[in-house]
Amino acid sequence: MRPFSAAEREQRLVRMQNSEYDILIIGGGITGAGIALDAQTRGMKTALIEMQDYAGGTSSRSTKLVHGGLRYLKQLQVKMVADVGKERAVVYENGPHVTTPEWMLLPFYKGGTFGALSTSFGLRLYDYLAGVKREERRKMLNVDATAAKEPLLKKEGLLGGGTYVEYRTDDARLTIEVLKKAVSAGADAVNYLKAEKLLYDNGKLTGVIAKDSIDGKEYRIMARQIVNAAGPWVDELRAKDHSKRGKTLRLTKGVHLVFDGARFPLRQAVYFDTKDKRMIFAIPRDGKTYVGTTDTDYIGDTAYPRMTEADRAYLLAACNEMFPGVRLTDRDVESSWAGLRPLIYEEGKSPSEVSRRDEIFTSPSGLITIAGGKLTGYRKMAEHVTDLIAKRLPVGSGPAWKPCSTRTMPLSGGDVGGSRAFPGFVRRMTAEGERLGLSGAEARLLTERYGSNVSELYRLAQEWRAEEAHGLPRIVYAIVRYSIESEMALKPVDLFIRRTGALFFDIDWVRTYKGQVIEYMADSLRYTEADKQAYAAELERELHAAVTPEDREEPDDAGEADYIAGSKTDQRSGEAAGPNV
Repeated sequence: MRPFSAAEREQRLVRMQNSEYDILIIGGGITGAGIALDAQTRGMKTALIEMQDYAGGTSSRSTKLVHGGLRYLKQLQVKMVADVGKERAVVYENGPHVTTPEWMLLPFYKGGTFGALSTSFGLRLYDYLAGVKREERRKMLNVDATAAKEPLLKKEGLLGGGTYVEYRTDDARLTIEVLKKAVSAGADAVNYLKAEKLLYDNGKLTGVIAKDSIDGKEYRIMARQIVNAAGPWVDELRAKDHSKRGKTLRLTKGVHLVFDGARFPLRQAVYFDTKDKRMIFAIPRDGKTYVGTTDTDYIGDTAYPRMTEADRAYLLAACNEMFPGVRLTDRDVESSWAGLRPLIYEEGKSPSEVSRRDEIFTSPSGLITIAGGKLTGYRKMAEHVTDLIAKRLPVGSGPAWKPCSTRTMPLSGGDVGGSRAFPGFVRRMTAEGERLGLSGAEARLLTERYGSNVSELYRLAQEWRAEEAHGLPRIVYAIVRYSIESEMALKPVDLFIRRTGALFFDIDWVRTYKGQVIEYMADSLRYTEADKQAYAAELERELHAAVTPEDREEPDDAGEADYIAGSKTDQRSGEAAGPNV
């Protein structure tokens, strides 16, 4: 059996039903994936189930930054900034192929939130708390140097700026690489499998009945400890466990817009404040520029949050205020995404003020729930949960559970010798790809995305045969086949959103190859005709949602500033590089 093949998913399900695990994790986002890796590598027999695709919720719809939360210094959340700030470098070292240093420019203006003194002090404190290495520490700039860094910036009222380093990532691919590492260590993981019923023995939680959303079959999966890492759905699972009391979730929605780099030629990532005192990122990436995020309370379909006209209008207004020369309009939005933040509810606070800290709850039945938190802190969150489990689970006559080892553990694809060695690795493997007949751009793209797994992509590219590829070019064939065979991609949306990010950052590529991809996946995974039609329709729905606001009118008195600050509740009932391939 291949470690993580969609074609062998049913065999894995049967094996899971016939096994008993130390830990069953419900939730296949970054938090669940991190716990699976930590627990399995400590010697715990681990399983993970996800009712959607891996990273299908929050973990593919963030701002795509492994960052320390500079803005939380304003809220005096010093410990959280220190903790997650230090984790940025850990994530980068363990996965330099999915994490890239990004110099961020923080301009300050007359009458703005920040001034020269507060910016300098804040960035210096940030460097100290996050343990930033010398070459990445903050630099202060005068007016001319700030304008030269990013010529599109508004000049009126500009007083200067500061630069500091954040880390840009592909959040979904980070999740997939963590999970692949866990699976390679012996964990079992299956997507599109929902925990329908919880099983008990004398009041103690012992397992679940899980339903496969692909074929409707049910599986009984037993474990000594069950962890609820379901992100926006943790309260639903707590309700099934009859333990939803005390602190609960507050879901807030964040929207990002994507523009073509030719239309919005930003050359420097910028972190700027708005008229309503919120902070927004504008980031160049692979020939595109993306901007976000909003922050509104959310009530609606948790699985399918959507951009609204108010969301789009707010971000466009913020961009045109800070970068007045670009004059962006609705027509310039190439793509978008909306995601939910599962925050811990705090009375009397607006969405932007609610803490991003994580908390662990343990119910009388033994269910452990991890809620809140940030992408950057996933590894420490996993360590805290697994530490708790290690204390609760007896090890029998064998040796004690191993200590956490993930701090210096390369992720899948991360065996490149560390971050400093990665540029040299990219050069060598790009040259290797060219020797095998790929273009330099194609080989570089594969190397930068897949890291030390690129050799497998090269092997698949060499096996390309026109008569078997359903019209897919060599590089696309290799990506699609690798996603199916080594990353358990089951549907076209898995490939286009979570395995490549193309629906967000190269939507024309999706439109170009969607037909051939559907045909190839249908052949490889033996779709029925009904499956094929349903998955094609699902992809069309995602394409439509990326460019079309949700058809819902805002209340007449909901001004942009009030709407985004959270004084209006977002009530809806929605529906369930080179080429960036």
